[in-house]
Amino acid sequence: MSQEKFGEAGLKVKRIVANIATPDVAAAKRFYQDVLGLDVLMDHGWIATYGSTEQMTVQISVASQGGSDAPTPDLSIEVDDLDLALDRMWNAGFPIEYGPADEPWGVRRFFVRDPFGKLVNILVHN
Repeated sequence: MSQEKFGEAGLKVKRIVANIATPDVAAAKRFYQDVLGLDVLMDHGWIATYGSTEQMTVQISVASQGGSDAPTPDLSIEVDDLDLALDRMWNAGFPIEYGPADEPWGVRRFFVRDPFGKLVNILVHN
């Protein structure tokens, strides 16, 4: 099937959700809700989804490294105030593993690990 045929089929990706396996679903609350300020969108005990009603772009990044020879992060989260996010991470005791750094491609960012060991790239576009 040609590329045009796929486009004509009317398939539209509406949402992409990152799934993190853990035996302790409740551990996400401190990092994703308390520090980053995401809302609990769903909680069934065995799965909790944190998010925002803010309109977001659907993206998947595939990388050989994280840029600036940093490790490839598992998740990237764009915020509106990087300094506030950084202060909240420090105050909550989450160690910063990279940055904060102004990158040549126009972002300021830092890396931190969530409670499940996932490397999270917190960024703001300059």
